[in-house]
Amino acid sequence: MQASPKRRLINTKISIKRIFINALLSIFLSFFIVYPIMADELNIGDKAPDFDLQDQNSQNHSLASYPGKWIVIYFYPKDNTPGCTKEACNFRDDIELLTRQDSQVIGISVDSVSSHKKFSNKYRLPFPLLSDANGNIAAQYGSLIKLGPVKIASRHTFIVAPDGNIAKIYRSVDVKKHSREIIADLKILQGD
Repeated sequence: MQASPKRRLINTKISIKRIFINALLSIFLSFFIVYPIMADELNIGDKAPDFDLQDQNSQNHSLASYPGKWIVIYFYPKDNTPGCTKEACNFRDDIELLTRQDSQVIGISVDSVSSHKKFSNKYRLPFPLLSDANGNIAAQYGSLIKLGPVKIASRHTFIVAPDGNIAKIYRSVDVKKHSREIIADLKILQGD
């Protein structure tokens, strides 16, 4: 027995409504799904991706800005958040020890130059904080996360040797002891 035309029309309307609701739900959920935006995975020994980014004082920095130096590039999610503040202040407090290791600390996030300026001034940070506003550099380092329409940098650190190659990668960072971990690893990498 076939359904009446009225029943078929009701079933069709229900099907269209389900499709529409499922499409809307998919679009809505895509804004809240967290996923990394990654280039090819970087490994120790790979050439570090170069950059040309502005710091908190609107000065441009690149890897070539630090010839002969060990460069500690740390990506972090957001200025003035508890974990990021702790990490930055620990680098600040250990800057003399890091400098003795012939290294340069560079922080990178997707925050703006003006946000970095306020953050740097508030905590008297003696190293550049670079603005990667579009997230392209963080993505090249495999350190960008997309939260729906919002992009943030993952908390990753890379030590780049004077030859421009990656010497150490940290994809799991404990902000309380990270700067001391970097100092110890720099000593090992430099054969001290």
